[in-house]
Amino acid sequence: MENRKDTFTYTYSAAQQEEIENIRKKYMPKEQDKMEQLRRLDQSATKKGTLISLVVGIIGCLLLGVGMCCTMVWMEQLFIPGIIIGVIGIAAVAVAYPAYISITKKEREKIAPQILKLTEELSQPE
Repeated sequence: MENRKDTFTYTYSAAQQEEIENIRKKYMPKEQDKMEQLRRLDQSATKKGTLISLVVGIIGCLLLGVGMCCTMVWMEQLFIPGIIIGVIGIAAVAVAYPAYISITKKEREKIAPQILKLTEELSQPE
């Protein structure tokens, strides 16, 4: 009797195939489809405003903290300068959100023609 095994073994791992596909995508040339381009343009409208408003808000919070420290810890020498520094900090915090709105509005006006062109191209039936 012949002891011969004619078998075929196949193992499939969805996780492994997904990892292979993800690695493969990193090395494939990037195709810029119009929807991805539209998303990037839309996100770029808020990036500058967000960054500037965060910086202004954080600086304002720090100034407010320094002003509070001056008025509470070094009350004898720095009470009045502490109040002034604190008020400047409050003003900076108060300006952060309007700065975001203003900058975002200007950025959206800059990229509006590109956005409108892309949305028209995407909404056309193929």
